[in-house]
Amino acid sequence: MFTIEMLWAVLLGFVSGSIPFGLLLTKAAGLGDVRDIGSGSIGATNVLRTGNKGLAAATVLLDAAKGGVPVLIAAHFWSGSEGLCAVAAVAGHCFTPWLNFKGGKGFATAAGVLLALAWPVMLVCAGIWAATLALSRISSVSSMSTVVAAPVAAWLMDYPAVIGPLVAVAAIVLIQHRANIGRLMRGEEPKIGSGK
Repeated sequence: MFTIEMLWAVLLGFVSGSIPFGLLLTKAAGLGDVRDIGSGSIGATNVLRTGNKGLAAATVLLDAAKGGVPVLIAAHFWSGSEGLCAVAAVAGHCFTPWLNFKGGKGFATAAGVLLALAWPVMLVCAGIWAATLALSRISSVSSMSTVVAAPVAAWLMDYPAVIGPLVAVAAIVLIQHRANIGRLMRGEEPKIGSGK
């Protein structure tokens, strides 16, 4: 049964997740519209293509926070609704209504919600992300591998309440990476440092 508490949690997550920090930061720094370069995403990987590592790092932190903070708030005020809040936050980032329902790929926000939902699982996933990035040197491969591994890790580590939300988050992130998947299948996805 969907309750009013769940509705508030979903609204909180979606509105928070929809704040386009990557776009706001690059515009404030006088670097123009980040959607006009690279993949057209508002996420940190695309912000990095402006050449400003500091802004990219700030985007990662803020995009993670806009997922994690509302989940913690939901857990405090509407216990049991934090999973829905988590999914809504990632959806808000990926389909932000202020940008014609277009947004980022969702990985940093997904990391933020995972940290808030089950930080031990997040630590394991951070290791998976680092290992796949080191081996593949492809950002999208590490991101997708990590979100797919997250619900499996949650199951193995006995966090049953977060498995469903993490499956939903993984689905959203994979949908947002569909262009990357196409490039990977064609062997055209650039590696980190390739300059492509």
